[in-house]
Amino acid sequence: MEQTEHVEQNQHGYIGRKDDYLRRLRRIEGQARGLQRMVDDEAYCIDILTQVSAMTKALQAVGLGLLEEHMNHCVVHAAQESDTAGREKVDEAMAAISRLVKS
Repeated sequence: MEQTEHVEQNQHGYIGRKDDYLRRLRRIEGQARGLQRMVDDEAYCIDILTQVSAMTKALQAVGLGLLEEHMNHCVVHAAQESDTAGREKVDEAMAAISRLVKS
């Protein structure tokens, strides 16, 4: 039992939803291929921009989901471990949030 708890705490927070994330990322990959085809086929600029926007929103949704998983799993576990570990994980999360906001 102790070994199982140790493994669960060391897993990434998104593991329980890994298949969902992979499905979303494959869909985004398909969107990227679709965008390439649109440019290759010389589609109308606004149509391409609409698809870029949809792909951007899909990536942001994945990013926000991963961030939520990180906060609820990794940050919480680190904070339970020690104040220092918790602060380090919060700082790490804040840097990730900053990168997401800037993108």
